[in-house]
Amino acid sequence: MSPLALPTPEATERLGQLLARHLPDRPAVMYLDGDLGAGKTTTARALLHALGVTGAVRSPTYTLIERYDTACGEVAHLDLYRIADPEELEYLALDELADRARLWLVEWARRGEGALPAPDLVLRLSVEGAGRRAELDATSPEGRRWAETVHHAMTVSEGNQDGPDPG
Repeated sequence: MSPLALPTPEATERLGQLLARHLPDRPAVMYLDGDLGAGKTTTARALLHALGVTGAVRSPTYTLIERYDTACGEVAHLDLYRIADPEELEYLALDELADRARLWLVEWARRGEGALPAPDLVLRLSVEGAGRRAELDATSPEGRRWAETVHHAMTVSEGNQDGPDPG
């Protein structure tokens, strides 16, 4: 699937809104991958607001996990940037979370490798010029449908072609 150009913060927010609008019908896991400042939290925040979360959506950088009740069920937003070893996740009661969460949003998932559920979708974000670039990598049939639907909607709504605008 071709990358998506996200030339403005509004385009990044639009991606989050579309990810929320087209969630799979069953519980899902999405990893948000990218360097600091690539737009992971911006995307997660827009997704959560689109699911009806009101008020501030904090980055869970220090708390490691924030849980939100939404109309579609519980959403868990994890940020594992400060995790040094996946064994540290034992204290987060992820097994309970696995039974309850409708959606997992996991930033810095590589740091929790082996202790997290497998993703349905990996959203890879990178800085490109003054904007961002997004790649949707599906790892399950549900993730594939999710990615294809969101990719199509972004391409139509943002005028994306086959990747970032060269000019």
